[in-house]
Amino acid sequence: MKKQALISVSDKTGITEFAAGLVKLGFDIISTGGTLKAIKEAGIPAKAIDEVTGFPEIMDGRVKTLHPKVHGGLLAKRDNPEHLKALEENEIETIDLVAVNLYPFKETLAKSGVSDEEIIENIDIGGPTMLRSAAKNFADVLVVVDPSDYSHVIASLEQGDVDFERRKQLAGKVFRHTAHYDAMIARYFTEQTGEAFPENYTVTYEKVQDLRYGENPHQKAAFYRAPQDSALSLASAKQLHGKELSYNNIQDANAALEIVQEYGEPAAVAVKHMNPCGIGTAPGIADAFQRAFDADPVSIFGGIVALNREADAETAEKLSGIFLEIVIAPSFSEAALEILTQKKNIRLLELYMDHSEAPFHKLTTVKGGVLVQDSDKAALQDDQLQVVTKRQPTEQELADLRFAWKAVKHVKSNAIVLAKNGQTVGIGAGQMNRVGAAQIAVEQAGEKAQGAALASDAFFPMPDTVEAAAKAGITAIIQPGGSKRDQESIDACDKHGIAMVLTGMRHFKH
Repeated sequence: MKKQALISVSDKTGITEFAAGLVKLGFDIISTGGTLKAIKEAGIPAKAIDEVTGFPEIMDGRVKTLHPKVHGGLLAKRDNPEHLKALEENEIETIDLVAVNLYPFKETLAKSGVSDEEIIENIDIGGPTMLRSAAKNFADVLVVVDPSDYSHVIASLEQGDVDFERRKQLAGKVFRHTAHYDAMIARYFTEQTGEAFPENYTVTYEKVQDLRYGENPHQKAAFYRAPQDSALSLASAKQLHGKELSYNNIQDANAALEIVQEYGEPAAVAVKHMNPCGIGTAPGIADAFQRAFDADPVSIFGGIVALNREADAETAEKLSGIFLEIVIAPSFSEAALEILTQKKNIRLLELYMDHSEAPFHKLTTVKGGVLVQDSDKAALQDDQLQVVTKRQPTEQELADLRFAWKAVKHVKSNAIVLAKNGQTVGIGAGQMNRVGAAQIAVEQAGEKAQGAALASDAFFPMPDTVEAAAKAGITAIIQPGGSKRDQESIDACDKHGIAMVLTGMRHFKH
């Protein structure tokens, strides 16, 4: 019996070579629209789908393969006599191979100024239906959705056939592909209708790379990107130098990017284990990095540095003086690259940083489920600041408080940040009690705590943190407020001449 292959693709990569190989192996080719034209222009014999269905393509191609003579030929089980009888009675021929890929929905979404009408017209109907029919009947029908599989399929057919397990793998790839495609469409309609948390939360990601391992060498891992996400992402970074990123590198680099985006002025952020160990701002990026380094010259060793301005030669000289895993910047000057690429193991990532990034959903997996929340993109507005102490903060203290508040947002709770003159001077992260975090920050700061500002990610349940701050010489505090015992902390500030500002906003980071 003559074998038939149905080919209908948007991505025509390698399709004429694949069709030629199938013809050589004795297949008759059925095709549609632009695919049919490309195959025939390559001198490969093929017949149009309407020759099979006896029905013309209608509605601008919206209906062409949705026909019993197509889906009967795909879904019939070859070992089922009733199915074979139905084929004979309805004059339906079997289709033994399907090569389909879908309308470019993702690419259409990404086009500038694209209309809703064009987006909707690029929602494929016939393609996914053929793929699902063929994949359901994978034991009898070979189904190929990825051009990278063409050569393997031809090679296997030349050897006799594609084995059962490989057929099942190809079918699995189809269902992942159609699920991915439908998830992008679902996201489009969900966003269009403003449903933040719908009844089914469908997300999809595309593999960027396999990683050597996860957090530890015994854990397998891979990195995936969101296909439609316009948010600042490491997946969009251009790696200019160094070996591939590890799982922990990506986690830390992402944390560094989120922090450096908080600052509009030239800023440098050093991160270790997803917490900042130093943040600095200055009129120039080299001085900003120097401040980040001076904030904690010990912890920065083996860390990740993010800059929000071009890395120039002066900055590169400073960076090259210590061991760093990664440096991320919007760009690197030629002189900076010449300096930094002399270090074999440093990874250099170039990534455009847009400070107008929109909020996005943050996903955290738990056993058997996922937590979904808005990203913490809330910025502190001047009218939210409430001075609750007798002493008003000075202009310099206000600047230090704002700086520290941006930083504490990105420190693991319980979190305390001390800052002064565009530099973190002490950071207490991830402690089980707030005064413990304050004591760590104060100890790290040493004499730099004198005249510093303190930021707390959540309210003070008791005045012990204020007492620790006063003892260290801290002169201004910013915290959300909201405790039943706020007045005790306010009274303690008044007692020690500390200015306290409440924000009414909490920044837990678990």
